[in-house]
Parts: sequence; C-alpha cells; structure tokens
Amino acid sequence: MNSSHTALGSSVHPFGKMKCPTYLVLLNLASRFNLGNTAPAPDHGFQQLLNVPASSSAEYFSQDNPYNPGYRDPYDRKVDSVGEDLHPLPFRNGRGSTIMGPRNKDRERQNPDLVRPPSTDHGSLPNMRWSFADSHVRIEEGGWTRQTTIRELPTSKELAGVNMRLDEGVIRELHWHTEAEWAYVLAGKVRITALDVEGGSFMDDLEEGDLWYFPAGHPHSLQGLGPNGTEFLLIFDDGDFSEESTFLLTDWLAHTSKSVLGENFRLPPEVFKTIPKSEKYIFQGSNPGSIKAEKPPGFKKSRCQFTHKMLAQEPEQTSGGQVRITDSSNFPISKTVAAAHLDIEPRAIREMHWHPNADEWSFFMKGRARVTIFAAEGNARTFDYGPGDVGIVPRNMGHFIENLSDDEPVEVLEIFRADRFQDFSLFQWLGETPRRMVAEHIFKDDKEAAKEFLNQIKGAEKDAIRNVPDQDELS
Repeated sequence: MNSSHTALGSSVHPFGKMKCPTYLVLLNLASRFNLGNTAPAPDHGFQQLLNVPASSSAEYFSQDNPYNPGYRDPYDRKVDSVGEDLHPLPFRNGRGSTIMGPRNKDRERQNPDLVRPPSTDHGSLPNMRWSFADSHVRIEEGGWTRQTTIRELPTSKELAGVNMRLDEGVIRELHWHTEAEWAYVLAGKVRITALDVEGGSFMDDLEEGDLWYFPAGHPHSLQGLGPNGTEFLLIFDDGDFSEESTFLLTDWLAHTSKSVLGENFRLPPEVFKTIPKSEKYIFQGSNPGSIKAEKPPGFKKSRCQFTHKMLAQEPEQTSGGQVRITDSSNFPISKTVAAAHLDIEPRAIREMHWHPNADEWSFFMKGRARVTIFAAEGNARTFDYGPGDVGIVPRNMGHFIENLSDDEPVEVLEIFRADRFQDFSLFQWLGETPRRMVAEHIFKDDKEAAKEFLNQIKGAEKDAIRNVPDQDELS
C-alpha cells in the first residue's frame, strides 16, 4: 500500500475484521451518489466527507468513531457521545446516510440511540422519555415549580412528578391534594408541617436524601431553610395530576364570604377585610425558629411518621453499585409509592429485569445512561437519559439501565405506584430454571456456547447492579 493510502487511514470491512482503505469507502459512496455524472450535488455533510484532508483522517474516519460510514459493530455497544464529544449520525453497519436538514446537535448528542438506534430496536413503542428542562416553569416570589405529568409525557399514566425550588424562608403555602404526595429532597433543607386525621400534628426538618409522604387529603406546608433553601422532587400517585389543582388555604378563604368566615372563626367579618384576594401559592416568609419554638399552644404530636431518611439506610452492596429500597415495609405510611435509589458505578449495568406490580417512573440525577425497553411482540426501543430526565417503563416490560460512562456514576430513583418494591431478575430466573430447558431455548445448536452460559448462571444469584468487565475481556 502506498503512503497516500496510509495517510487516508482505513475502515473496518463489512466482512469480518478485514480492513479496506478509506479512499475505497469514499469511492463507493461517490458511486452511490453518481458524483461523476450530472446528478445534484450531495448534501454538505457528504461533501465534507469527500473533502477531508489526509491530516484529518483520524478525526473523521477513526475506527473508534462509531458515526462514520465504514464503522462496523455487530454487537451494538454503548456510545457515550457526550463524554467522548461525538456528534451522532445515522450510520450503522454500512447503512444510513448524513443529515441534510436542520439539526439540533446538542439534542442529538444527548440522544445518540435515537439518532443511531441499536439494530435490535424494532416496532413502534411510544416515547418513554421527558426532560424537566422541557417543562414549563412557573416562577413565584422566591421560588419556582415545573411538572412532568401525562400531559407532558403521555406514557406517565400512574405517577406525576413536580420539581420545586424554595429559597430561604420561602413557603409553599398551607394546602392539600386529591392525590397522595411522596417527595425526595434533592438539595438544601426544608421544614414540613402536617396534620393527621386524628388531629395530631407533625413537624420535621429534612435534608438531601430524605423523604416525606402525605396521604391524599392530608393538609401540610413546606418551607425552605437557610442559607440556600431547598429543592425537591414531588411524586403524586396519579399521572393526570396538576400542580394547578391544589387546594390552597388563601384560595379557599378568598372565595368564601367574609360573613361565613366570621361565623366559622367566631370573629367580626371586618377582621378578614385584608386577607389575600387570591392564592399566594409560593411566597417569601420569615425565617422559622426551632421546631420546639414553633409548636403552637394546641400542638398534639401525631402518631404518624410522615418522613424517612432514605440515604441513611444501609445499602445493599452489589458488584456494580449500591441499592436502597424504601416502601411500606420500612416506611409504613407510604402505602401508594415505593422507590429504589440506585448508584450505578462506571462500566456497570442495572441488570435485565421487569416489575410485575407497577410502571416504573425513573428520575435521573447524575450521569448518563441508556435503557432498552422490550415490549413483547418483537417491539423494543432504546432511550438515553441524563440529569433531570424522566423515564417510563410500563409494568412487566423487560429493561436494563446501562451506565454509558467509563468514569462517571449514574444516580437514579426508580419510583412505583405500589406499596412494595418488586422486580424479577432475568439472570436469577434462568439460573433457577432446569439447565436442559434453558439450553434448548437459547443454544440448541451450539453446545459450547450453552456450556459457557450455563456455567455463568449456575449460582442464580440476583445482582441488581452488575459490574461489567472491559469489552476486550468479553470478546
């Protein structure tokens, strides 16, 4: 091979591991576009490929770049387009082409498996991803709120989520909901107050990783504590929930005649002439004192425990991370919401599994991950997730969560409208099924592969987050 061929680099040949000079790839592409005739000029992206200087061959045609026409990967390995600063293009194993029209490259980098799906994706599975970055933000005095409901994400049928921020001293006013409210503190500190059906009162100060749960109809309030206030994720046990439909104290009083207010509180009606004329919703309040100092004279301690310290739980250690599960077994009041907190280490995977009792509503807090959802009848679709993204997996649909990065962990909440967390592990199921039956299902005509596979699953040990060896070790 002469030096010019070497300078242009080489691409993996479609047949095995043979390599062919890049210029042959370009000639092949050129013939497809009839560049030697009078056909219309190819799009700008293709022209760029044809005009690549020899000194730039590594950038455009490196065997490590999966988004070029000559790249081959029959195994659909993960691609961290954000971490590796790659720009996805719809090329896969010799098929596809460039994008001629307008592009949002930032979105494409965040969703590489939509731009270039795995070859195993098939069918018409609906969208299972939404980002809070795309949700409308309601801005109030000292805070804001945004939501992800069935209106934003039609597959979010069982649960709805609200992301809320309160600065120091800012109050989410006294209110209640038709739905139960579950919450996870994302940052800062917050004080909650609540009343139970027996007239018992509850107050507590919470911080990052803590939970609260208010059954439907239970009145409560939230207030940011100093110096930076708080931010939290609220979950409601109905996908059709709307934050606008909350029952607010000031809204009710504003829509009740002052004569009735006077009768109810045994005060002259004129006492109420200066009450707010509309809801306050989120507003700046004064900084509270200690819980002891704030308790009213008629305070009666509730027998209910409305809060729980999730991150303080002893985690389940797995080969690829940590798992903490909170449901009615260790947080008894939480009868309609169960959750798991996962720390997925770099080069690890939340094993292939499914949930028999509820849809999964995932909230990604750190890292980058891909999830392939298997929906039966040959349907499967892959989605990519990053911080602030919401994912849905309908009940009983098989899936996994794969960390895309080799150096950053993934932190995610799996949340369910259920009183208990339940899942089935594919690994455990096959390991506890007769070996002959497993082999005849998957490796009937390959005894060596069957032997290797059966040896791997013989322990049948569930490992919720699995450490994945280096790809070279798996080859």
